[in-house]
Formats: sequence, structure tokens, C-alpha cells
Amino acid sequence: MHTPASMVMGIVFAPLGLVLVFTAVITPQWREGQARLNIGGPGSFLRGGTKGQGAGARSGSADALLLLRSDGLWESCLQVEHSELKQCWPVFGPYQRDPRVRLVQGLVLASLFLCGIGIVLACVGVRCWTDLPLRRVAASGGMLVVIAGLLSLTGLGVYTHNLRRLGVDPSRGVGNPRFPQLSLNPAGSLYLGWLGSCLQLLGGSALALSFKRPRCPTCPSRQEQAVCPACRSCPEITSKTDVDVYEVSC
Repeated sequence: MHTPASMVMGIVFAPLGLVLVFTAVITPQWREGQARLNIGGPGSFLRGGTKGQGAGARSGSADALLLLRSDGLWESCLQVEHSELKQCWPVFGPYQRDPRVRLVQGLVLASLFLCGIGIVLACVGVRCWTDLPLRRVAASGGMLVVIAGLLSLTGLGVYTHNLRRLGVDPSRGVGNPRFPQLSLNPAGSLYLGWLGSCLQLLGGSALALSFKRPRCPTCPSRQEQAVCPACRSCPEITSKTDVDVYEVSC
């Protein structure tokens, strides 16, 4: 029996979506921003520390550094443009305590867990090494993958909607020169998450179509009797070779 196209599509798209969402979760590029930090002023706290670094760490003008900041769900990074100076650290402070960030963390973790279980069920249900797949098992796995895709899409939507407000501490003040204002924008990991979530929905929906039974051919001599691949009651079908009756395409 040929493996249904919906199962093949689901068993390909669901793991691919899981890999993309997992990659987005562990990388710190959910949002990124740039800030030009003046170091030439009389009150600058970086002026003395940059005298011995040379012009390679400076960007734009001789008295400014362009800082590149990126935040993820569990890690943040800071880098000086055109320089190898880069440091990453676990998220902390207002950003870590923000309830919206914690909500997104819980949603994506639940999505990964459900998607993994759904893929395992789908692999057991497809059973491309046998003649007849377990359609209900494969479809149940597809439903779990669909739920996982919806959870990750919800988390991504919450993060994207509040991207510029996550972890903002009003007590610092916008005009403080020691904390330059960052223009935060969506970054690559966020786009990977969106793509992976859409693939999860596509793959899970395709697997969920496995609930629908295929149409079996009818016996030419007895039109009222349906014939499945394991049927041996029809002489016209049983006379064919085993390869024709039990052909499996994985």
C-alpha cells in the first residue's frame, strides 16, 4: 500500500518546524538594537578605558562607539561594531522578571514538548515498514503538532507585540546619558520561530488528515464488496502478484 501523501508531508514538515523553533529558542537574537555611546565627553566613563584600544574599536566618529545589543529568551549579548569585543550573559533584572517574557518561555517550552511527542506518535502511526499504517495514531500525533504550533505562534505574537516594552525599567529615566536609548527591532531568531511554527501547523494538519480512510477498490465480480490490500476474497485481485497487492512506498 502506498503511504498517503498527507502522511509524507506531515512527517517531513513537523520535524523541520521543531528544529527551527528549537533553534530560535536557544539563540539570543529575538530582538536587537543599536546605540551610539559617546566616549569623548568630559564625564564619559569609557573615555579612559578606550585610549589603549586603538581606532579598531571605534565606529562612526573618533569619539563614539556603536554598541549592538541583542536579547533572547534566556540570553543577552552585547558587541562593539567592527570589533571582536562581545559578551553574552543570562537574562536578568526587569527583563527576566517581566511576566510576558516568562509567559513566552512557558509557551515555547510546552510547544517543543508537545511537538516532540506528536512526532513520535506520527512515526509510530505511519509505520512505513508495514503494509497498513495506524491512521488514528498518526492523526493523534498530528493534532499534538498542531497544538504545539498554535502555542509557539501565541508566544511569538506576545513577544512581537510587546517587543519594545519588555524589560523596560522606568526608574532609569530616558534621558540618562549612561544608559543610551536602544532602537529595538525584531531579529533573526524571531523570524525562524515564525517559520518553524507555520511548518508545524502545516505538518500537523497534514497528519491530522490521516483520520480519513482511503477509498478501497471494489471487486470487479462483486461490486458491492470493498477490497482492501489484505483482502483475498476477490479472484481478480488475488490473481495478481504480491508486489502489486502489497506495494509499500515509504
